[in-house]
Amino acid sequence: MLDGGSERRAGADRAEHRLVMITGPSGAGRSTAINALEDLGYEAIDNLPLSLVPRLMDGPPLGRPIALGIDVRNRDFSATALIEMVDLLEADPRVTLNLLYLDCAPNELIRRYSETRRRHPLAEAESPAEGIAREIDLLAPIRVRADHLIDTTEMSPHDLKADIVGWFQSEGTPRLAVSVQSFSYKRGVPRGLDMIFDCRFLDNPHWVPALRPLDGRDSRVAQHVTADPNFPEFSQRLRDLLLFLLPAHEAEGKAHLCIGFGCTGGQHRSVAVAEIMGNALAEAGWSVSKRHRELERRSAAARPLGSG
Repeated sequence: MLDGGSERRAGADRAEHRLVMITGPSGAGRSTAINALEDLGYEAIDNLPLSLVPRLMDGPPLGRPIALGIDVRNRDFSATALIEMVDLLEADPRVTLNLLYLDCAPNELIRRYSETRRRHPLAEAESPAEGIAREIDLLAPIRVRADHLIDTTEMSPHDLKADIVGWFQSEGTPRLAVSVQSFSYKRGVPRGLDMIFDCRFLDNPHWVPALRPLDGRDSRVAQHVTADPNFPEFSQRLRDLLLFLLPAHEAEGKAHLCIGFGCTGGQHRSVAVAEIMGNALAEAGWSVSKRHRELERRSAAARPLGSG
């Protein structure tokens, strides 16, 4: 692994445009790297023609860095054109550029192509080995210009993603986005949940007339739920479990984690617990968003037609 340009790019945070350009032989992991950068908050653009890159820089700053994938499939690609583009961008004071080159041994590239059974872009009617040899030779001048060189020969996609995060994650940027959701079991479990916790064992505020029209975001409902004798131990054990699991999922390379809390109607207990757990995780430093499915449905149903 090589880092040849980190010092001369120390002013990245002051530039109007921060750009990571990803290239390398086909099959070396460019798509994985782009997806990893996108999970870090980068604006991901793949296979933009080189002639359009200056126009991208001439536009208003996006407020976040750009991950730009470049390979031999680009319409006007050539090693000379890419090097000239790198020189042009490095001379532009508005731009901070990092050129990331993903390398891989030819034998491993051949193995990957044999597994996927895809044609190599430089060998449409020939074996992938011939296309790989041509591409490595074509990219040799670009390889020596790389600011970061990562050899993916013995890397899994998870390994590569971890390396990308280590090199390009901005300080203070959360790696794992956590979504906390409440729902009603009567309407079914929401799709996409990674963890589900059943709150129906807790005392139900529905049977208290004064609390029935309220929901779990109301402090009176929350007090009723937390007064259940089972709640303190349940809450502590659940909080400890989540704070143990989240770093493990983050280390695995997961970018998003959805945690669901369900009860009978999705109005009181699940909402209260989702709010409490969401706040606890946020206080522990995690990036948390909260959603209450049934409350959203009721709000949408009550909205007058034509209100948008």
